[in-house]
Amino acid sequence: MIDPQLLRDNPDVIKASQEARGASVDVVDDAVAADAARRSAITSFESLRAEQNAFGKTVAKAPKDEKAALVQQAQALAAKVKEAQATVTEAEDAFDQVVRSIPNVVLPDVPKGGEDDFVTLRTVGTKPEFDFEPKDHADLGEHLGIIDIPRGVKVSGSRFYFLLGLGARLEIALMSLGLDRAVAAGFEPLITPTLVRPETMAGTGFLGEHAAEVYRLEADDLYLTGTSEVALAGFHADEILPLAEGEAHRYAGWSTCYRREAGSAGKDNRGILRVHQFNKLEMFSYVHPDEAEAEHEKLVGYQESMLQDLGLHYRVIDVAGGDLGTSAARKFDIEAWVPTQGTFRELTSTSNCTTFQARRLDIRYRTESGKTAPVATLNGTLATTRWIVAILETHQQADGSVVVPEVLRPYLGGVEVIEPR
Repeated sequence: MIDPQLLRDNPDVIKASQEARGASVDVVDDAVAADAARRSAITSFESLRAEQNAFGKTVAKAPKDEKAALVQQAQALAAKVKEAQATVTEAEDAFDQVVRSIPNVVLPDVPKGGEDDFVTLRTVGTKPEFDFEPKDHADLGEHLGIIDIPRGVKVSGSRFYFLLGLGARLEIALMSLGLDRAVAAGFEPLITPTLVRPETMAGTGFLGEHAAEVYRLEADDLYLTGTSEVALAGFHADEILPLAEGEAHRYAGWSTCYRREAGSAGKDNRGILRVHQFNKLEMFSYVHPDEAEAEHEKLVGYQESMLQDLGLHYRVIDVAGGDLGTSAARKFDIEAWVPTQGTFRELTSTSNCTTFQARRLDIRYRTESGKTAPVATLNGTLATTRWIVAILETHQQADGSVVVPEVLRPYLGGVEVIEPR
């Protein structure tokens, strides 16, 4: 959640963030009022408790003939203390509820506006050109015998699919390439749980405005994660991490992911661009808050290296405030060119969540003074099923075959071209 001290000292910063997101500014005033009520309740409670402790000593020293009356006064005072404690609990609950409704404070350079108001930071590579009519990835996958959507629908319903043969191996190759590079960059690999408790899902900010996209198992009170970011963030919940200067804790989580894609009916129904189940390799970093922005750039660099070596034409965009998720203070998306759609489509997202998730999950480091403070968390995709869309369409040939990017060939037993089976 947001920093309560920032709310108290400089609420205008949070209001400006809300404006950049196109979100309610009034909720900041509500939070300030709730914080004042909470602190007032605590002060009253502590004053009464101190009075109770002092009165208890008076009772203990009083003569026997006076004690009966004093005990009655002590009992009345105890009732007031109990009532004041209940008021504190109510006030803290009210404050927690309103402050948790406020998304992370966006960084100053984040563009204002909504989904279409992003800023393009750079465009890399050459747009693929063809002297034939290119097929889309769904047709290519069917032609090559590596993607079977009709049977996926038959078995599980819309937005499901099978990857067959070299299609399955291509996904594993992508993930393995990403994992090897993550390990080389100092990330520890983890196979993460895909079912998490409500407090973990809420702690990462996924039960806010996008809660409708999350699958929930009501009988078990567990959630299916749409990214291993959730489990990776919860990995160090309620812990104090050693974070010496320049030190970070970096993980690469490999998991199957699930998204309901609620509200997207009729959008990207064809193919495997927007599906309910997919695999993903997610980078996750715990760093000192002062080093978060530099870490953000590093994560983007790892992603760009992958896309360049896969021969994809892409752009990096700075996502506008109104299109940021609850936890992100800034997000860079990398979008690859999809030839048959004539546009760029998102392949990766990389978010700087500053201390927002760590505050919710109580993940801290020890400062030089010996006190603890929340760490910063960041996440970014290093490989996922969706990349197959851009790879197939970019590297297709006139005969319907697809050239395998050289960097993936060692993971496919040396296969250079995927041809119809």
